[in-house]
Amino acid sequence: MTDPFLSDSRATAVPDKGTGLRILVADDDRTLREGCASVLQMDGHNLVTAGRGEEALDLVRRRKFDLILADVGMAPISGMEVLKAALDTHKDTIVVMMTGNPSVASSIEALRAGAWDYLPKPFSASHLQVLVGRAAHAVHAGRDSREQIKPSLVTQNGAGEPMALLGVSPSFKKAVELAQKVAATDASVMISGESGTGKEMIAQFIHRHSRRTSRKLVPLNCAALPDNLLESEMFGYRKGAFTGADRDKAGLLEVANGGTLFLDELTEMTMPLQAKLLRVLQDGVVRRLGSETQDAVVDVRFISATNRDPQDAVQQGILREDLFYRLRVVPIKLPPLRQRLEDIPLLADFFLKRSWERHRASGAPAPTLTADTITFLQSRPWRGNVRELQNVIEHVAVIADASRPIEPDDIPIYDEIGAPPADTGLPSAIMNEAFHLAKDNLISHFEKEYLGRLTTRAGGNMSKAARLAGIDRTTLYRLMEKHGFRRDALSGSAD
Repeated sequence: MTDPFLSDSRATAVPDKGTGLRILVADDDRTLREGCASVLQMDGHNLVTAGRGEEALDLVRRRKFDLILADVGMAPISGMEVLKAALDTHKDTIVVMMTGNPSVASSIEALRAGAWDYLPKPFSASHLQVLVGRAAHAVHAGRDSREQIKPSLVTQNGAGEPMALLGVSPSFKKAVELAQKVAATDASVMISGESGTGKEMIAQFIHRHSRRTSRKLVPLNCAALPDNLLESEMFGYRKGAFTGADRDKAGLLEVANGGTLFLDELTEMTMPLQAKLLRVLQDGVVRRLGSETQDAVVDVRFISATNRDPQDAVQQGILREDLFYRLRVVPIKLPPLRQRLEDIPLLADFFLKRSWERHRASGAPAPTLTADTITFLQSRPWRGNVRELQNVIEHVAVIADASRPIEPDDIPIYDEIGAPPADTGLPSAIMNEAFHLAKDNLISHFEKEYLGRLTTRAGGNMSKAARLAGIDRTTLYRLMEKHGFRRDALSGSAD
């Protein structure tokens, strides 16, 4: 190959002198080791090299490294063994795996084992510098986090208004505590939860308490834009790239440089666009639509959110598995409000006082919520979760009589929860879930119920079952395996 260490002036994510990392490069290719060392030493890093896996193992057990670049294919001790030893010894060490035979399967295996990133060979000096620059940012963020004051649970949003992360329920407290811990690092965060549970609020909270708080938090709703518009918004474009592109335009990845990009409803992004985003995650390089060269090297922290179960989205082929592992370094799951009944009094009181101050100019104190009102609020399904509760309480604040407490009759009812639900023949829990989650669970419920009856009708004969269902046997086997049915099931029972 040509010399991979010819410097590129567009590589901008290089640490300042004096902030260098302690780096170990472990590879049995002497030329590559020395090339990496030469480039990184010029950038102010402290380099140690190892030509064999045994030597690398001995070094990681005796010394603390900020970053380890390890070749997967070393023998007899591989880079994966070096990775495991490094994380067992110093769990905050950043390990990047290098390989000349890259594949999706091997990259996922490395990420699952705890690797921070995956570097395919051959790579250029600029690619190496960008990756190490990102690692340096993460290392310094981790050091700062140990000195950072614990964030408040009531912070400020971009407009200067308070954001409430209020709750005493164990599941919600666990999510907030995890957000506090990850806030000061540079780790990618994936937030899951039903619509209205506060995913964007958690993203704002993490950004505001990060080292990037002086830079922008750029939100992008992947479900709100058509595919072609989403791509141009994210990556930008060059003049003439398409009809109407009358000027160069930077994409949101460039706008978020140095800050945070919040990808809301990530699973709505198409697979080709996911592949293009994965490339940015790998090397930090952005290429605008219509451009034949790289346009920018960016340093962006990614926070993503989805109202689906992200692992189910991977299994259904909606979300790339390699992108999932890169974006879900730290997963945070937000519980629905119906599982946080003890938090409703805190939230309702907070929203009432804030809405009262906003809509009432008299300065009179807000009325109280009676015990019966609190009980009534706790009895509602809250399909829109915290967002729905906030809107209902704001309605109350606008029309309530300041001279008396707020009673259950003052609470607007948008659905007759007291009336018996219509008989749909479906599990009632599904009908109370967010749309996408309800749809996925409904399909799963149908498939399982159908397979159970089908195998009973076919008497356990898979060929007959496939004919009755009008599908091929391969599809039938796949569905049965998905839902835990044995191929030799005689009565449709599941394992």
